[in-house]
Amino acid sequence: MRALKVLKIIVCVALAIVVFGWATKELWNWLMPSIFGLRSITFAEAIGLCLLGKILFGGFHKHGHGGGYGGKRAWKRQMKARWAAMTPEERERFRSGMGSRWNCGDFGRKERPTEQSAQ
Repeated sequence: MRALKVLKIIVCVALAIVVFGWATKELWNWLMPSIFGLRSITFAEAIGLCLLGKILFGGFHKHGHGGGYGGKRAWKRQMKARWAAMTPEERERFRSGMGSRWNCGDFGRKERPTEQSAQ
């Protein structure tokens, strides 16, 4: 069963490389020579261009599970646990520090200003 899953992943990655390489080559050869006067590229150069774009703009980070290292949900759980473990003085110090850093004096407060206090 595991070998089938690995084979499926390999096929999907190979298919993605072919599709993105082909699309990059076709778009480049359609647009770049007529717009900028550049030469046409080959399929191998298109794959290299895709790889370069991935390195420069996307990086190689872990996908799935809401992001790397457990994602946003794990971060939220960890922060709630830290907040619960803080004393009221530590919470106030954290609020004031975040408020001054992000220019929002009431950081972390649930209360909303009423219409009377806004006037």
